[in-house]
Amino acid sequence: MIEVRDLPAVNASLNALAAVLMVVGYGLIRAGRRQAHQWTMAAAVAVSALFLASYLYYHFNTTAVTRFTGEGWIRPVYFTILISHTVLAMAVALWLVPVTLWRAACGRFEAHRRVARWTLPVWLYVSVTGVLIYLMLYHWYAPA
Repeated sequence: MIEVRDLPAVNASLNALAAVLMVVGYGLIRAGRRQAHQWTMAAAVAVSALFLASYLYYHFNTTAVTRFTGEGWIRPVYFTILISHTVLAMAVALWLVPVTLWRAACGRFEAHRRVARWTLPVWLYVSVTGVLIYLMLYHWYAPA
């Protein structure tokens, strides 16, 4: 049984899986495999939605605060990654992914492609930095 304290690891795993699905989906569309691309990207959206639900559940059901304990040059690096991740995650969740999906669902593939050129790298950055933040916070610079 997964407990609340296990959710940061689950969330990092979901972010990693979403990143893999995005890369596979990109490869599929480049290979002209539209149907496989659609299913793979739908899976990436579902995994990301599951991540968001799990992330919110964790933060609403714990009082634990994990502070970043790294010192020196890594501290501004961590906070730069964290801030950019947070701001871009909001853009991905609130605008980029919904608009990209809507345009594809409506069959507006040229418009879909134009926004997807921005959505993919930003969404991929958010997923990868989510894993990186988890590693920095809970493993590499974990509190004693």
